[in-house]
Amino acid sequence: MVHENFMRIILKRYFILILLFSFAAVSPINSQDRPVSFADLAENLMPSVVNISTTTTVVQNTNPFPFEFPPGSPFEDMFKEFGSPQKRKASALGSGFVIDVSGTVITNNHVIKGAEDIVVRFSNDKEYKAEIIGADPLSDVAVLKIKSDDKFKPVKFADSDKARIGDWVIAIGNPFGLGGTVTSGIISARNRNIGLSRYEDFIQTDASINTGNSGGPLFNMDGDVIGINTAILGQQGSIGIGFAIPSNSAKQVIDQLIEFGETKRGWLGVRIQNVTKEIAEIEKLGKARGALVASVAPGSPSDEGGIKDGDIILEFDGKKIDEMQELPLIVAQTKVGKVVKLKVWRNKKEITRTITLGRLETSEDFKAETPNIPKVEVINALKIEVRPTTKEDLMQRQLPPNISGLVITKIEPDSPINYLKINDIIVEAGKRKVKSANQLNNLVNTALKSQNKTILIAIFNNQNQKRYIGVKLD
Repeated sequence: MVHENFMRIILKRYFILILLFSFAAVSPINSQDRPVSFADLAENLMPSVVNISTTTTVVQNTNPFPFEFPPGSPFEDMFKEFGSPQKRKASALGSGFVIDVSGTVITNNHVIKGAEDIVVRFSNDKEYKAEIIGADPLSDVAVLKIKSDDKFKPVKFADSDKARIGDWVIAIGNPFGLGGTVTSGIISARNRNIGLSRYEDFIQTDASINTGNSGGPLFNMDGDVIGINTAILGQQGSIGIGFAIPSNSAKQVIDQLIEFGETKRGWLGVRIQNVTKEIAEIEKLGKARGALVASVAPGSPSDEGGIKDGDIILEFDGKKIDEMQELPLIVAQTKVGKVVKLKVWRNKKEITRTITLGRLETSEDFKAETPNIPKVEVINALKIEVRPTTKEDLMQRQLPPNISGLVITKIEPDSPINYLKINDIIVEAGKRKVKSANQLNNLVNTALKSQNKTILIAIFNNQNQKRYIGVKLD
């Protein structure tokens, strides 16, 4: 009995020791991973982050006549020249960060697009003029140079490939024009594709990002830039889902913009689509993977290298292609003129083809994909002019990618909605989503024939706030 009690005491103490050692091993790790404060890090980084304000001149012609010609009338263009052009200044706000002592600043392309004047302001309230060195709409990256001989405090890029889901990050920027603002969070996801641009590999974060944060840095805990904040999901502000361009992807574009003033991306010359489960079964591929070649551009590198319609590209230059959207990004990041090997699935077996990459920016594919300028149309009953929304509008305004509507480009003084502003977006009319000017015209005209002659319109204003407006039609 004494022996049994002795053994129980020994075992009890043994388990207590195990728990103590376990707690001692885990506790310091948890305390180290969770920062007590971001204050020292933020204080060190704030001098390298800038607020960016841009100014653009917008010219509009006013109608000198008390009437309007219907759209498409032969007199419409004839009398446009009699209108007196009115100029107004439009401004935009964003963020950026300095990457060298001479004042090279990185931001988003949509922050400075069309800008005539660019001013960068530092946390010490010093302001400088800046000029554009190069900009790339496809990646939404732009490089600026501060016009000054002063020396500036730079930050450096981190290796974004080493970033892990759950890592702490902080964002510094200029949300809603408030100036240097610091928010914190973690990396929520990686390799996100949200349909805003051609090359997407976003870092997702729950650090609070709002309008005006665009172009600002997302820092890791070493104080290095892990990404460039560029988009949010949400109609009025941050909902804990923000996106940043990974530093590795951005840096390659930045280096080319600094060296050449433009980008030089690799080009295969194929149109691709997803490999579905059904296609994989038919082709005896085992599982859905790779990128299915829908068509090959004549005279392209792929055409000359023997790639055919119906091929499934499984590997490019030693990199496996698990999903279709991975291929364009990998090809674009590969040096122009490089000779690469492609592993291709054809006739239910794997073959290899050798391709010499061309340059995307000089290809017919690239020229064909250049977006057309949206057509401006008149909504006579509302006395406004509108155009369809574009992906660039949604990116610049940081609106959800599923939003569609009509951007107001002109408002007559006697318009029934003359209290609205240029660039407000009409998204609904009569409780129906608006997708075209013709549809809006029809809805408004129907309301005009009704007894009340009123219509309910929903807009996103310039602050990205959704509002419903009851409009009385004449």
